Amino acid sequence: MTEVSRDDLIHDWNAPYPSVEAKVQFDDETLRDGLQSPSVRDPELDQKIELIHLMDDLGIDTADVGLPGAGKRARQHITALVKEMADLNITPNVACRTVIGDIAPVIDVVQETGVPIEVCAFIGSSPIRQYAESWDFEHMLKLSREAVEFGVKNGLKVMFVTEDTSRAKPEQVTALYKTAIEAGASRICVCDTCGHSTPLGTKNLVRFVKNIVEQSGADVGIDWHGHRDRGLGLINTLVALDAGATRLHASALGVGERTGNTEMDLLLANLKINGVIDNDLSKLGEYCKKAHEAIGMPFPVNYPIFGKDAFETGTGVHASAVVKALRKGDTWLANRVYSGVPADMFGLEQVIQVGPMSGKSNVMWYLEKRGHEANDEAVGRVLDLAKKTPRLLTEEEILGAAGY
Repeated sequence: MTEVSRDDLIHDWNAPYPSVEAKVQFDDETLRDGLQSPSVRDPELDQKIELIHLMDDLGIDTADVGLPGAGKRARQHITALVKEMADLNITPNVACRTVIGDIAPVIDVVQETGVPIEVCAFIGSSPIRQYAESWDFEHMLKLSREAVEFGVKNGLKVMFVTEDTSRAKPEQVTALYKTAIEAGASRICVCDTCGHSTPLGTKNLVRFVKNIVEQSGADVGIDWHGHRDRGLGLINTLVALDAGATRLHASALGVGERTGNTEMDLLLANLKINGVIDNDLSKLGEYCKKAHEAIGMPFPVNYPIFGKDAFETGTGVHASAVVKALRKGDTWLANRVYSGVPADMFGLEQVIQVGPMSGKSNVMWYLEKRGHEANDEAVGRVLDLAKKTPRLLTEEEILGAAGY
């Protein structure tokens, strides 16, 4: 066969991927919004520290380490995590209501640890939330101004967060952000708190907010915080980046309030595959595993990239193509011939199993990988058992049928 360039083997209809104007930053919400999931447990401190170190290894820029107003345990853990982050590249932030009483304890933690902490001061912005809470909008502006000014006056970086921005009125979004920027906010956060946005809605909203920032003339960053109630968390976050967001919020395995947040692992992986970031993601699988263990979040076997089934097949046609590539000694080819995600990019590999839809190549490869001769008799016995069994065979069953 004539040698061909790898570039000629895959026609990429995705290219060119949209370029971004600034370095992409990431804010990890696993230890704050992630712990608001009704099905998880609050990890022990040593587990949280382990996760923080993995986030740092992955090149994640900031981590929300909790709600100071949530109680004594929360404040103790926040203080310990902030101290731990003093020697890391990743920096801490915390979530507070736009209430001075929520922000004041953060000043105490900064003084105790000597580590700067970003305050994420949040307030609901949609009319439906205002109606349910019986809030007066002018009072909301006053609270927002006072909270941001208090934080800035006391040496804190403040990100002003409008909850439910994706269902808020344009004129009120404008008024809230202008107030926060004038009060000294260094970042503003656009939130799809209820998972309402579509990709088009996300683009329209972020571009609208970007225009507010540009008109202000201030050097203010734009964050995007999305939920996945409609299953659109990841795509919305990618669209938000393209539309002008410079820091993206996400959590391990997508854990979070209700159905959860954008999946940090999948966000990083997609941006790596698309050439937007060059982070070392070799520990991304470990990050998923440790988060799963620490918070008790289910880890579906068919979870993209890091689920057990992601690079595993027992189907004859699929396995045959992978095996042919492996027999060529070409792992690059084997990791792409039947996969849109290169397994080796994340320290993983293709796995061939044997089941009712398998062919000879499955069995031969399986036996040879384990150092056994794949003669016709052994392969035939294994295939005969596989066709009678309504699932993948175990290693014991395969070797037993083969006579090894």
